Amino acid sequence: MAAMVRNKQVLLKNYVDGFPKESDMEVSCDATISLELPKNESGVLLTKNLYLSCDPMMRNRMSESYLGAYMDSFALGSPLVGVGVSKVVDSTHPDFKKGDYVTGFVNWEEYSVVPNPQVTKIQHTDVPLSYYTGILGMAGMTAYVGFYEFCSAKKGEYFFVSAASGAIGQLVGQFAKRAGCYVVGSAGSKEKVDLLKNKFGFDEAFNYKEEQDLNATLKRYFPDGIDVYFDNVGGKMLDAVLPNMRVHGRIASCGMISQYNRLQKPEAVYNLSLVIFKRIKILGFTFYDFLHLYPKFYDLILPLIREGKIEYLEDIAEGLEKGPAAFVGLFSGRNVGKQVVAVARD
Repeated sequence: MAAMVRNKQVLLKNYVDGFPKESDMEVSCDATISLELPKNESGVLLTKNLYLSCDPMMRNRMSESYLGAYMDSFALGSPLVGVGVSKVVDSTHPDFKKGDYVTGFVNWEEYSVVPNPQVTKIQHTDVPLSYYTGILGMAGMTAYVGFYEFCSAKKGEYFFVSAASGAIGQLVGQFAKRAGCYVVGSAGSKEKVDLLKNKFGFDEAFNYKEEQDLNATLKRYFPDGIDVYFDNVGGKMLDAVLPNMRVHGRIASCGMISQYNRLQKPEAVYNLSLVIFKRIKILGFTFYDFLHLYPKFYDLILPLIREGKIEYLEDIAEGLEKGPAAFVGLFSGRNVGKQVVAVARD
């Protein structure tokens, strides 16, 4: 008979209204799981979860009614779900075997049963496995798609990135520098501003929390205007960017973290008429629409990682029980770099 073990989980305790709190989640050790799958169930994986990604978009699924949803809300009393890196413990799926490493959506728990796997096998294990939660996962793909498939920034253009020290922003800024752009990023602390300039190679960076007038701040850093804005925050920053955009500028919008805790009453953006007057292109997108580009993305990013030609910073919380605090910290800027929860290290 297969061994039964306790399966620690992070459950959604309360639907969230406003900013999430640690008390909206519960770390439970009540569940148990068999370490062997029933052989009459085909196409199923049992995984040991190694790393979990903390992503702001998970906040939307913690609302009882998720407006504009492209995914369902989480169910009360059930584990959170997010991108993870896992090791296959048992498999009845012909394409996966015990010992394979996989990445995709899994429950926030130590072990997961994954039916009809929505995971992919990790082919390149010569890089840190945790990277598949970020630079080689959803964040990296989002940065790649937004920059190369939409922004198409050219040498000499003026490029602005908000939330620039985050998982997506740090990569986008480096892509823009490689293309020969003048790059400025915003972040929420002096430490992060220093990282942008000294580790990630941005030309300039500023702490938006210290700026009283974002419009004036952007004019100071971009006296000739902004060609491309990569938007991770929305709200007041987007409103301040619009008057500072150049004619025929482009805005790639992949995140609006300033609004995720205001879903029922979002901040107004008052300068939208400038989209017409300046003929600005705005594209909202998610990486789900571009999954077919993963091979092309890996062809670009893997050599840069192996050759040390791109910087990447992770903030790793050790232990599943640290998951709620790590997730909540995203919304106050507590993390420095890509926030990851290490459930177990292989």
